[in-house]
Formats: sequence, structure tokens, C-alpha cells
Amino acid sequence: MKQLWKTKWLALSIKSMSVAAAVALASTVSISAQAATMNEALVQNYIAAMKSAANSKSTNQVARLVSDDALISLSRKGKSTSLDKDAYLKLLQTSWSDTSNYNYDISVDNIVITGTQAKANVTTNESWVKNGQKVSFVTTSRVTLTLSTGNAVLLRAVSQVTIN
Repeated sequence: MKQLWKTKWLALSIKSMSVAAAVALASTVSISAQAATMNEALVQNYIAAMKSAANSKSTNQVARLVSDDALISLSRKGKSTSLDKDAYLKLLQTSWSDTSNYNYDISVDNIVITGTQAKANVTTNESWVKNGQKVSFVTTSRVTLTLSTGNAVLLRAVSQVTIN
């Protein structure tokens, strides 16, 4: 009987250690995921992905680059508006459907990285043809990018739009 009790106690101890080891491993993985930080390469990857998504007029690709909590403020000629992600994507879709020869270029500078976020100056140059007329926009923005599943996504943008 004593031997049976020792065997059950040993088995219970091993199971307990396995649970403890699993908890320790899960904690380590969680800490590693939380410790992820923004870096300039992620910002540059975001810029390249946004250029590709816009030039292919893909709202689905753009949607993956914009946080669900995004807020985009646009100003032009003294008038301002703020858009959430859905409104922004709808604006893009409507604009792209009415144009031809769309071209999008984007550049970034003055990147400041803190933890899981980056702030940067972003300039976009867009041109297209609508109703036979060539239109060009230059947008200068101060953006905040944040990490989401290991990639940079747009969280905030304060933008000034200029029509050339």
C-alpha cells in the first residue's frame, strides 16, 4: 500500500511539474510578444506596403495597414474632417472608382520610435485623371504607427491636403 501511495504521489508530482513548466513557457512567450518594439525597418515596410496597396487600388490591402482604432484628420483650405477606418476606406474606394491612370508615391522622414509606436512625417503624391482632367494631390501628414501582429499599422494621421 505504501508503494502504491508513493507511485501515485510521484505521478501527481510529475503532472504538477508539467503544468508548472507549461505555465512558465506560456509566460515567457507572452513576455516576449509584449517586448516586441517598433523599428525603422517596420516603418519602411509599412511605407512600401502602402505604396503597393494604393497603386493597385486595393482597399483590402490598405485595410490591413490601418488599425481598427485609426483616426485620420484631413485639412484643406481651412476645412477639416476626421475619418475612422471604415470612412477612410470608403473614401478611397469611391475616389478610386472614379479615376484612371492613378499613381501614388509616398515618402517618410523624421521617424521617432518609442516602444511599440513610431511617429513620422509622411508625404504622399497622388495623381490621376478624372473626367479627362489630370489632378494631383500632395498630402503632408504627421502619423503614428503602432505594432499589430508584428507589423506597423496606421493608428493616427493629421494631414494637410494640397491640390496642385
